Amino acid sequence: MKPGPLAYFFDMQTLTVDARARALIFDVDGTLADSMPVHFIAWKKSCDKRGIEFTEEKFYQLAGVPSPVICMMLMGKESPDAESNAMAEEKENYYLDLIHTIKPIKPVVEIVKRYHGILPMAAGSGSPREAVKITIEALGLKECFDAVVSFEDVANPKPAPDTFLQCARLMNIEPAFCQVFEDGDPGLVAAKAAGMIATDVRPFLK
Repeated sequence: MKPGPLAYFFDMQTLTVDARARALIFDVDGTLADSMPVHFIAWKKSCDKRGIEFTEEKFYQLAGVPSPVICMMLMGKESPDAESNAMAEEKENYYLDLIHTIKPIKPVVEIVKRYHGILPMAAGSGSPREAVKITIEALGLKECFDAVVSFEDVANPKPAPDTFLQCARLMNIEPAFCQVFEDGDPGLVAAKAAGMIATDVRPFLK
């Protein structure tokens, strides 16, 4: 949720829905849910156990990148293997143990509630599907989304555009008319690559 250099749609007063939007797509961690601190705690536990240094700065730089890919990078591997996948699974279990502590990010959740039943909405996340669904349920937003896409549902996760393009396909809306709400640079890059209206929510979360 730390302010970053990318902001393709910015309103100084309030977070809004673009007039062109016919569908809304939301990242989950750090966008809908104030879960990034919880994810960092889970990462630190997994990394400390293995003697791997993992700073908060590095954590936010990788926001939206799937856990198996992060583990692969931290372990210096060229591709995910049994060891890195085991670390990723352990990290997600730590997160699920703490999921009851997460809070909604009110400016973004208010948009979800306001447009529920008015515009189709999807969640597009770099987290595992189980964690995404449990997080959405914990926020009381289960009934608001027409589609949920995790990194497990696409060949190329963020910063590739596949996640958001799959959301658009499932909602049957052209990418140009989809507005993406994101808190991470990889996700904003993905939204722009998908030809969508990319909205950086971080300036509104101070």
